Amino acid sequence: MANKLKLGLVGADADGRGWGPAAHIPALHEIEQIELVALCTSRPESAAAAAEAFGVDRAYHNVNELVAQPDIDIVSAVVNIPSHYEVVMPALNAGKHVYCEWPLGASLAETEEMAALAHAKDVVTAIGLQGRHDPSLTYIKELCDEGWLGDIHSVQMTFLGTSTPDRPSRAEYEREVHRGAHLMTIIGGHTLDYVAYCFGSLAEVSARVTTRVKKLRMVDTGEMVDAEAADNVLINGVLTNGALLSYQLSAVPFHGDGWRMAVYGSKGTIIATAQGLPQITPIKLVGAQGDEPLVELPIPERLRLVPASVPSGPPQNVGQAYVRMAEAIQEGEPFAPSFEDALEAHKLLDAIQQSSDEGRVIKLV
Repeated sequence: MANKLKLGLVGADADGRGWGPAAHIPALHEIEQIELVALCTSRPESAAAAAEAFGVDRAYHNVNELVAQPDIDIVSAVVNIPSHYEVVMPALNAGKHVYCEWPLGASLAETEEMAALAHAKDVVTAIGLQGRHDPSLTYIKELCDEGWLGDIHSVQMTFLGTSTPDRPSRAEYEREVHRGAHLMTIIGGHTLDYVAYCFGSLAEVSARVTTRVKKLRMVDTGEMVDAEAADNVLINGVLTNGALLSYQLSAVPFHGDGWRMAVYGSKGTIIATAQGLPQITPIKLVGAQGDEPLVELPIPERLRLVPASVPSGPPQNVGQAYVRMAEAIQEGEPFAPSFEDALEAHKLLDAIQQSSDEGRVIKLV
């Protein structure tokens, strides 16, 4: 494909660990619209090793040097959440289009600042809520928009993920609320965005946020540390269309059964399930209109935008997001979810925490 957009990715370990090697790099190597031309890590040695490991020509160990390259159109921030700000801000100031993993910022203040700068620079931004690009969720939205479900009455959602108090010390930062990398921000943010995408945003929310496992053990050091971040969340809400939302989000010790979202309308029902996080594991859809038996709903092939060579699992929806982002850049069209969408999602998470802290319903609109 002529005139491919050129992309520099920040965050890639040569040993294959992390989200960059797991999702972004395999997708970028296969899609036609974007060429991965540069990798950036924190040290010269690791940058060179990553570039060699993944077949990328250029290696940088300084974000400012990467974003200064005039031929790079897009910068992707695929680093730990506390480091998003220090990658995104220089990229925006350099006038680059930016893809940043979710959550955008470690706090609402950081998110507001990045969203404001992106708006001022008038660039295309993408936030890594890639579930919106999953063909199954896109199909649910299409059916909803077409009236297949009729008036939406209620949405019931659960995510029960098997967890353990044993963690590697490199993941210790996930226990600290201020670092923004915990159950409610990551899994809660992703899954609540499915609701916003398919059925509309929340008008009000009531929640209970708790931490049931108080201590975590670092498996490589044996150290016991305090757990600050929530591991169980209950959410009740009302969507702007009047439909009710009920959501249980839990990190359970054993036998977590993954994700389930059921939507009930005046004309039909759809139930979506996945063994893990839907943005990285296959979704099964069943549905019916009226009182007909539930049957599996096949997903239209037209909704699959990436070539068959893109590996299954995490690269699929990340690749879908990149294809749509490239189209938005080349055609001068808006893209979603953008940093503005990330800001709204972060405000919702703060409202959920506020509701729990204050024991009251929080109005969002």
